[in-house]
Amino acid sequence: MKKYILMFLSSMMFVSCVDTIILPDDKTVDEDFWKTKEDVAAMVNGAYSAMTANDVIARLIVWGDYRSDEMLISTTPTGGVPDALTEMAAVNMQTTNMYASWSAFYNVINRCNIVLERAEAVMNEDPNYTLGDYQVDRSQMLALRALCYFYLVRNYHDVPYITQAYMVSSQEMQVAQSTPQYVIERCIADLEEAERTPLKALNYTTSQWQRVGWMTDDAIRTLLADIYLWRASITHNAADYQKCIDYCDLVIKSKQDQHVASFDDAEGVEYPLVNSNNYYTRLFGDQNAEESIFELQSRSNVAIAQYFFKYGSNTSGEGWIKASSTLFGAAASQITAINATSNFVFAANDMRYYASCFAATSSGDANLEVRKMISHMSIEKNERQNRASIASSEVVDYGRGSGLNSNYPIYRLPDVLLMKAEALVQLVDENLEESEKQKQLQVPFTLVQNVNTRALYRANVADSMKWTNYRNYSKEQMEMLVMQERLREFCFEGKRWYDLLRYNYRHADNASASYTQLLADMQGADDTSALPEIFDNMKMLMTRSRGGDGPGVRAKMYNEAYLYLPIPNSDIIVCPLLKQNPAYKDAVQYEKNY
Repeated sequence: MKKYILMFLSSMMFVSCVDTIILPDDKTVDEDFWKTKEDVAAMVNGAYSAMTANDVIARLIVWGDYRSDEMLISTTPTGGVPDALTEMAAVNMQTTNMYASWSAFYNVINRCNIVLERAEAVMNEDPNYTLGDYQVDRSQMLALRALCYFYLVRNYHDVPYITQAYMVSSQEMQVAQSTPQYVIERCIADLEEAERTPLKALNYTTSQWQRVGWMTDDAIRTLLADIYLWRASITHNAADYQKCIDYCDLVIKSKQDQHVASFDDAEGVEYPLVNSNNYYTRLFGDQNAEESIFELQSRSNVAIAQYFFKYGSNTSGEGWIKASSTLFGAAASQITAINATSNFVFAANDMRYYASCFAATSSGDANLEVRKMISHMSIEKNERQNRASIASSEVVDYGRGSGLNSNYPIYRLPDVLLMKAEALVQLVDENLEESEKQKQLQVPFTLVQNVNTRALYRANVADSMKWTNYRNYSKEQMEMLVMQERLREFCFEGKRWYDLLRYNYRHADNASASYTQLLADMQGADDTSALPEIFDNMKMLMTRSRGGDGPGVRAKMYNEAYLYLPIPNSDIIVCPLLKQNPAYKDAVQYEKNY
């Protein structure tokens, strides 16, 4: 019976938010299952496994990278996926678009809810399942659930907040959306509880995948820092920025305590980061690098293969989407004045330039093939070959329908350093004397400098960022420097869109007005004018890679509602309590104009 249950668990996905089946519709089977410590472990592992599903990774890529200025659709593919991506890029997204579906995340959430609801009773059945075991399992499920809700809030604004386990199709499941403020508050409360009895990363060696494959204390605190930074950017609350900094400090201290000195260590850097010569191999060729905090473990990452490497029956080595050559097409001298019209991201001696993309196959290429998590060859200075010129032994050909064995990184130590830098910049007091203000700005600059320095080719480390070149930066310029470093460090890791959203909320007029309300409650039947407008520089940044299409896209993005995805039409049909994002019409009413 357990065999059948586990087979069912591995194969079932959410059909919709309101029709959820995780276990067979048989109470006896369900009750017989929750008897041993191993039963709970199987369910916990099932939740983590669901997080690595193709549908989840695809959305992490499309939601976090493709919607931003990092990527464009490939020029040759046709069919369902390209049509859906084209709709999204043209701001003509239908409510039936495949990327509007949130079911993959609610699948993970429901698996977490099942463990949270049923695991405690197993202590009465199996003496080997102790209170400590239960608390650790509960901690992980609370944290994984919070991570899912954090993704949902940042992409939909208004989402149903569900803590009840749904295990049979006959259960009533009519749940209205909650405001993002409410969901974020619940996530923080769950993570604060999870932090009290977590798995401790310090208890694992650097060779054990559990150190970064499970939601440990480091992962929980990093997620808390990320959530506080997000909320602070919307509410402009100094206490939330300070909370972000405090949690970052805890993670930094933990990573320093775990560090084992080796030849891989970056020189001239205060933190345990891998050096530039081994940057690519350690972080993206291998798995579970020492500086990683949480990675989605995968033996066959089909989504990465499809979106970055090959799609369908294509044999040319091209994914659904590519990196924009506007940002990644050539190395430029170190950027000192950063604004919405800046083009190339990397300095010529930045090893991340060679590790992120393959070179253009021709001078007219509009976009570039991604290298991160794709190539298994080592990266050396001036070896940024195009994929066509590399021997087959150097780039692994995974073939149609196969995946890469790369994990998908959610958090790494540089993320923590740069989150702290971003929060510190926002706490700079503009009313201080210039000399005192510069002292405050130098602290976040040093964090950026550390991340940047480790990535430089060793022979050129002396050319790294120097405070003397940045000491006259304003608060706004330092904010952009942090954002630019995050783009360099985390391109194609699903973070850029959320960086741009935080930037928008910090600067848009009255941008936080709707965070305590549903988007649908902020406007009349055919009027979205009551919603906050989008910051002009945000629109410039997010569309700068789209060339001549950029002005048209910007013109369509009237207000905050356009920053979020439509509520899936299939769920609205079966759950009348759900309210559609006012930026979108029903599929029947929608007219394509791209």
